Amino acid sequence: QVMLVESGGGLVQAGGSTRLSCAASGRTFSSYAMGWFRQAPGKEREFVAAINWSGGSTYYADSVKGRFTISRDNAKNTVYLQMNSLEPDDTAVYYCAADLAIGRYVHAIQEAYDYWGQGTQVTVSS
Repeated sequence: QVMLVESGGGLVQAGGSTRLSCAASGRTFSSYAMGWFRQAPGKEREFVAAINWSGGSTYYADSVKGRFTISRDNAKNTVYLQMNSLEPDDTAVYYCAADLAIGRYVHAIQEAYDYWGQGTQVTVSS
C-alpha cells in the first residue's frame, strides 16, 4: 500500500511559477516510478510528466515541455513538479501517481499507475 499526498498549487498569475510536492509513504519510494497528471473542468484527466525510480529518466507532455520540470528526492520520499511560465490553460486539479511495477521506465499510461493522490488545485489567472 502506498499513500500519496500532494501539496502546493493555489492561485497563480499567468506567467508565474509554482511548485507542487507529492509525499509518498508505505513502500520503498526509490523502487517505483512517479507521474503527474491533471484534470481541467469538463475534460479528461491527462498526462503531464513522469520520472523513473532514480530520477535519471523523465518524460513530458508536449503541452508542458520546456515549462515544467519533474524531479524527485528519494531521501525525502517526495516528487516535485516545478511549473514555470504558467498559462490559464494549465488550470486543473493536479494528481501524482505511483507505478510500482515498472520503476525503471517512464510512461504516460494512466491505467498502469497503481496509486493516486487526492489532487491539488492549481488556478492560473489571466
